Amino acid sequence: MPFTYLRTKGFFLEKKEYSADSRIFNVFTKDFGIIHIFGKAIRKIKSKLRAGTEIFSLSEIEFIQGKIHKTLTDVVLLNKFKNLKTDSDRFQIALRVSKDINNLVHEEEKDDIIWQLLKETFQRLNTWKLKVGSWKLEIIYHYFFWNLISILGYKPELYYCHICRQKLSLENIYLFSKENGIICKSCFQKTNKTDQELYSNININTIKILRIILKKDWEMLKHLKIKEEDKNNLDSLLN
Repeated sequence: MPFTYLRTKGFFLEKKEYSADSRIFNVFTKDFGIIHIFGKAIRKIKSKLRAGTEIFSLSEIEFIQGKIHKTLTDVVLLNKFKNLKTDSDRFQIALRVSKDINNLVHEEEKDDIIWQLLKETFQRLNTWKLKVGSWKLEIIYHYFFWNLISILGYKPELYYCHICRQKLSLENIYLFSKENGIICKSCFQKTNKTDQELYSNININTIKILRIILKKDWEMLKHLKIKEEDKNNLDSLLN
């Protein structure tokens, strides 16, 4: 039976050594979602496929489905995203993005919205002009993460109290629930001490930032001046 050759575009998110000269790649593709693909003899210096399989690169790939593996047969590099490899801060955030995709997204399920989110995220990480003390790279990650979990069905409620369902006033202190929403101060005071441990402190500014993120208003977000307290709040919520 002749092999069927399939072509698509994909981001190389992870690589694992398979043998002395081969690798297995995790690739998020435009048409097939996450796939594991076998790069036979790709570690050899003379391999013609090697250049287009660097981590975080976007390439057009061709592969065949074998009995055990999908095997890479052709690759054309489209975007190397050079700054993601040469800048340690960008690299670390790209690594977090890749791990989130690998850990949270089901394999071999096409998703155009996640594809576009990943593409935008890598483009912003690669092109953002850094300034001394800039925190915008972290904001790019938060933008990616909160929009990813929203696409996956875990969008947090940020406008109404998770318990009483009353519209939140911007004059109260809020706490973030592990059940994907924020609660008002009044409802928090009514909960017992054991349940109170399930909530994290969150200030008004942090709520505003999250609302902008989930509106996908990048133009407003990139011009925000974010305080240290808000940075810490956003980081703690990720846990």
